[in-house]
Amino acid sequence: MRNKLFAVVTVLVITLAMAVPSMAENDEEITVYYTNDIHSYIDNAIDDETGLTYSKVAALKVSTPGALLVDAGDHIQGTAYGDMDSGETIIDLMNATGYDAATLGNHEFDYGMEGCMAIIEAAEYPYISSNFRYEKNGVKGDLFLDSYVMLESGGKNIAFVGITTPETITASFPSYFQDNAGNYIYGIDTGADGKELYTAVQTAIDEAEADGADYIIALGHLGVDLSSGPWTSRNVIANVAGLDAFIDGHSHTTLEMEKVTDKNGDIVILTQTGSYMDTVGKLTISAGGVVSTTLLTGEELVDIIPDAEVKKLEDDWINEVNGKLGEVIGYSQVVLDNYDREGNRLVRRQSTNTGDFAADALYYLFDEMDMDVDVAVMNGGGIRNGAVTGDMSYLTCKEIHTFGNVACLLEVTGQQILDALEWGSKGISADGLSENGSLLHVSGLKYTLDLSYESSVQADDKDVWTGPPTGEYRVKNVQVWNRDTMKYEPLDLSKTYRLAGYNYTLRDLGGGFAMLNGSVNVLDYVAEDYMVLANYIKSFPVGKETGLPTITADSGYVDVNGSGRITILTEQETAAARAEVLYDLWELAGKPKASCQMHFTDVSKDAWYAESISWAASEGIITGYSSNEFGPDDAITREQLVTIMWRYAKYNGDDVSVGEDTNILSYDDAVYVSEWAVPAMQWACGLGIIRGIPYGNTMILQPAGCVTQTQAETVLQRFCENAE
Repeated sequence: MRNKLFAVVTVLVITLAMAVPSMAENDEEITVYYTNDIHSYIDNAIDDETGLTYSKVAALKVSTPGALLVDAGDHIQGTAYGDMDSGETIIDLMNATGYDAATLGNHEFDYGMEGCMAIIEAAEYPYISSNFRYEKNGVKGDLFLDSYVMLESGGKNIAFVGITTPETITASFPSYFQDNAGNYIYGIDTGADGKELYTAVQTAIDEAEADGADYIIALGHLGVDLSSGPWTSRNVIANVAGLDAFIDGHSHTTLEMEKVTDKNGDIVILTQTGSYMDTVGKLTISAGGVVSTTLLTGEELVDIIPDAEVKKLEDDWINEVNGKLGEVIGYSQVVLDNYDREGNRLVRRQSTNTGDFAADALYYLFDEMDMDVDVAVMNGGGIRNGAVTGDMSYLTCKEIHTFGNVACLLEVTGQQILDALEWGSKGISADGLSENGSLLHVSGLKYTLDLSYESSVQADDKDVWTGPPTGEYRVKNVQVWNRDTMKYEPLDLSKTYRLAGYNYTLRDLGGGFAMLNGSVNVLDYVAEDYMVLANYIKSFPVGKETGLPTITADSGYVDVNGSGRITILTEQETAAARAEVLYDLWELAGKPKASCQMHFTDVSKDAWYAESISWAASEGIITGYSSNEFGPDDAITREQLVTIMWRYAKYNGDDVSVGEDTNILSYDDAVYVSEWAVPAMQWACGLGIIRGIPYGNTMILQPAGCVTQTQAETVLQRFCENAE
């Protein structure tokens, strides 16, 4: 392998350097430039001269005598500039830029194991990883790459230790790491407690030290997200000794210089540049051996003249790709986004309008094919765009979906859908600090995610699903749209549904969704992800002003927080149960007797709420999910609450007429009010019993949103005040 040959050559160079006096004195300042998570964003300078590019980085390196340049992973995938030739041109650019070493990020595997091998062979710099190995019969063997590379600068030997995130296998395609029989032939050192990873890194550090390293720097793709624990860069630093610095990636965190204590109490400098070449890192080792880091922005480097050779490569490839994909196919009046005003990535934590849009595009694809699709799901990690608005092109679609995954349709059970939703909630915390790329955005379905419960879903050491939660499900109140009745109905765990999605999630264990194994494949290899979006965009009516298919402001995608398909409860909020609301109304009515026998099989006759539910059912105040199911412990939604109160008002003889000036269509999400709830919503909004919720610059009803106990008490109080 070329990588092994490179190691031999490097050792020879170092040996010669030690034998012959170096032109650079040992007390010279040493500079290491570094990048991470560029994700093939090579066009940063097209509209902004301060944008950073490979051509500027190349010039920066040349301008600093003896400087080294390294990358912490995820460089060949992310935009059409990477996808169009499986990263080949990106590697050409990195070669021309003068990179000295790189580690494998999880997205270096996105073009398959053969694609990963191809970039390793094409690179004129070594790829390193101390924890990526061959595997056989469940036992990890030799390292696939060198664990470290020794480079010389300023008369010193600097060892870079490569580390690849253990999340790689499920963050890419687990099938890429397997043979045709499904046996793993490649593995990554992990350990449920992280010890396997720590041991691999410590071994590489010890070997580098024994090899004569003056400084040892981790070049890792681990990140600092809490959901990545126990495999974060901070976890590793705290459990090893001997590192001077850790250049990190994966979590897209802008981290200029953080001092982290290792297991011996020594300080290690941790740094990360963010993503998409927003900044370039500069690590400096002073004459006194002090390590420090800083991040350089495009504005600070505006006077750097781009390297001519690298710039020509960039320009030629950008023009070629844009020519193929730049055709405008639609227009958006709304801003499709996944970030809040503080720049926090929402798409892996909650609903977003792009998540809704992407799931709807999948649903539309199979619906138009008359394939009887019931539900479509889109994992949050597969949605990569920032703010998108105005002209929409194929290139825009590739900004949203960058992976080239292919749409497919499966037949699954309701239980599998529930388990998939539950798996997608793993790692998401009530404090909003952690995230999960497997969070499922949905179409044809809505659900509640109760984060007051800890996730107890079962997984193996590769973070692949092995079984349902051992405790309470976090996912509750799952409702599936019935196109025949035109309303949402409870998910039937034993029923067969047709589930649309991408092969990454549904068929290739991407994200660890192994609960879908054994599903019946209805249709596969239908369309690439960006073409699914393009197909959906073209379906919108042509706007008079734009002359293009136009996503209008009343399309349901107006708010970045989505349209209420995922309702999230936190540990600070307790949802009001359906039985609790009925009991309060029963008490308000004076605890009357039921006029007929209760027929709900899921309501025990001995339950504390049994009499109230029996009374409400006999008076037509409730109808239940079906003739024999009520769901007393389910969280009550806003539209369910007002419908029950509206029926109670009619039972009580109150005037439930709706004024002419009351129109719920003034709310952007009124289209999502169930047909059976429209009169009640009109009545409740007209009387101010229920009010809109501010979302950005607009107000929404959030009809499927769950009601907390405090909110239910407030609504009941308003109802009583109105009755007086």
